[in-house]
Amino acid sequence: MVLALLLAAPAAAGPAGEPGFDPFGMARIDERPGAVVPMDAPFRNADGKITNLRELGNGKPVLLIPVLHNCPNICGVTLAGVADAIAGQPLRPGRDFALVAFGIDPRETPKDAATNLSRLNDRLGASKIGPVFALTGTNSTIHDVTGALGYRYAWDQRIGQYAHVAATAVLTPEGQLSGWLYGLAPRPADLHQAIVDARQDKEARWGDRLLLLCFHYDPVTGRYTASIEKILRLAAAMTVIAIGTLIWRLRGASA
Repeated sequence: MVLALLLAAPAAAGPAGEPGFDPFGMARIDERPGAVVPMDAPFRNADGKITNLRELGNGKPVLLIPVLHNCPNICGVTLAGVADAIAGQPLRPGRDFALVAFGIDPRETPKDAATNLSRLNDRLGASKIGPVFALTGTNSTIHDVTGALGYRYAWDQRIGQYAHVAATAVLTPEGQLSGWLYGLAPRPADLHQAIVDARQDKEARWGDRLLLLCFHYDPVTGRYTASIEKILRLAAAMTVIAIGTLIWRLRGASA
């Protein structure tokens, strides 16, 4: 089942009353199944060594998660959600596919990537699921990859945060986009099927297309700002209504 959920919000007004930063308009994913990612573009791993996606994949599918290594919002939750999904199915990073935390902020360093991996390991023992790679790169190389994927994100100067979508790109061994796993925590069965499809060079979609922004979170209070929190509550309510409607229809059809 694919559940399309549209989150929308008016652009904030600036001091002069002009339209301001609109995260829901600027952070999105343009669907580009079959798009080719530059697998040989150079990045640095958490040890500071130069590598690339082809070397990390080593002939296997790649799960690429766009993140901020120094994220005040939900990037850590996204990584943990994917790790939980991996633990719930038999395929493992390193042996069956490569798992890459792909830093989208060119200001971040390999040290930031290493710290992010350490937090993930402390949170749920990520080393038990297999190796996780964390990459940093230049503005040019990062956008070469995100642009090919149709992954749109933007910097809000007012609050010093990126707005970006929580999702995982699934790449074939040759670097083609097989599809996206959306949201914070994909279902283990969806993740398993995504890897199997990518290994067979299939273009596919798995699970629900729920676009959730990583943006506007207050790390001091541990809450989203009021405007974003209202939108997320609305999104949750719409999801519950959609699922309830589906169940009602299925029951009616089976009666």
